[in-house]
Amino acid sequence: MVRYATLHYEAAESGVATIALDHPETRNALSPQLLAELIDALESARADAAVRVVVIASTHPKVFSSGGNLQAFTADVPLLERHEDNERFPELFRLLGELGKPSICAARGHVLAGALGLALACDLVIASEDASFGTPEIGIGLFPFMVTSLLYRSVPRKRAAELLLLGERIAAAEAEKLGIVNRVVPDAQFDEAVSDWAARLASRSPLMLRMGKDAMFRQQDMALADALDYLRAQLTLAFATDDAREGVAAFFEKREPRWSGR
Repeated sequence: MVRYATLHYEAAESGVATIALDHPETRNALSPQLLAELIDALESARADAAVRVVVIASTHPKVFSSGGNLQAFTADVPLLERHEDNERFPELFRLLGELGKPSICAARGHVLAGALGLALACDLVIASEDASFGTPEIGIGLFPFMVTSLLYRSVPRKRAAELLLLGERIAAAEAEKLGIVNRVVPDAQFDEAVSDWAARLASRSPLMLRMGKDAMFRQQDMALADALDYLRAQLTLAFATDDAREGVAAFFEKREPRWSGR
């Protein structure tokens, strides 16, 4: 386990790397320090060939993250320095898209403001029944500008506008209906549900997960014709891999596949 000042990182032999936000005194506020450490931990997971899936969680029993650090927003710093600090959010969102490994957001408790952007940037979101989601920035004279890019790509436009402009929180069940959350589970089953999905992802071909993740991220803003051309080329490359041949052979031989990552 690697302990940072605001989180800790652990890569298990199962191939599951867990990044747990651990700054309870600020309710895991996404300060410049926490964002920098989160990016560093994700870079470590991306570079580690043994890591198959990344879980982003919280050690706080009632809060995933309260969002941006308001004290940092009001700090008297030069405008250029503030602008450079703001780069960490898009860097984080891009990194999760280009991670090459699937990510799960384990959303227990409040997931607010910039933390909603973090959840949306993950591939999958499992929420506890008591979780809540929202972008309350408008209530304190701010606006979730960078979260907007992900929210508009995840939910219908009118509902996105409702969340952004009214700033109201929604329960986990409503977030599931909107497509923000994949699955809502009772709190007693939360850890088991996260572990189950992480284990299932870790058992897949790491090569195909990487190719699939890259394709998902790159095609999302392409025109349909361009996306189909790009994805056809990726499918052709996939057919040429050892893992594809092994997967098909294992299916017909009724055995578990042995992935080589090639």
